[in-house]
Amino acid sequence: METTPLRIRMEATPHRNSNRRSNRIGFWRLILTFAGFIVAAALNSQLHADIPWPEVVRRLTYENDKLARRPQGHNGEYFVVCTLYYTPKESGFTFERGFDATAVTKPGLHGRKYPRDFLRSVKKEGFGRITTPVNGRYYIRYNGSDSYAFASHATGGGGVLVPRYSAAMKGGHGGLRRGAVIETTSPELQKIFGSSRWKIMDTGGGLRQWQIDCYFGEDEPLGPGKLQGRPHATTFEYAYANARIVD
Repeated sequence: METTPLRIRMEATPHRNSNRRSNRIGFWRLILTFAGFIVAAALNSQLHADIPWPEVVRRLTYENDKLARRPQGHNGEYFVVCTLYYTPKESGFTFERGFDATAVTKPGLHGRKYPRDFLRSVKKEGFGRITTPVNGRYYIRYNGSDSYAFASHATGGGGVLVPRYSAAMKGGHGGLRRGAVIETTSPELQKIFGSSRWKIMDTGGGLRQWQIDCYFGEDEPLGPGKLQGRPHATTFEYAYANARIVD
């Protein structure tokens, strides 16, 4: 009488083996899914990472001190960090892409309304391209004090901005001044911009010492939040470069 339960358990064994195989497959699927989440989170973290300014400042100071101690001094050569700015396009700021596209107006826009996040990007980048021109003007310019104006071109202190050529820099870097043309040595910059020659056309109060802000051109934003400050075409954040004044 006592053997029956045992026989039943033994006969049930193949069925349990099948469950174990199924459970193992499910377990590994879970592991792979979890690993995918980790990779996605890491990539997302990289996209949202801020520039490590304390580390960057130390490196810039160290390298430029070395150059300054040479018998010839800097002699037109500097070690810089290159960042990116661009002209955001209104067309990319939609609810579907996760932006706050609520239509709002600001002083200087004469009642015309634009996506709220678009105007925030214009405030940060200086200019933005609008979808529908106003009196032949395709751009909005930030004037300061939460005021805007329509413009015919995206410009800097030295004239109309030229993609992959115009740059901005904080003043007071010796020969690195407005109007100077510099040549950078950096494989990453060459890869992203396809250029190694820049003209400093503007200065920026928000820029740091030895930082060169390179103009990428017009593009829709990479994404909402911090990604609004990057064009859709690249995830470039910053790169070190040797810079020499050529003109």
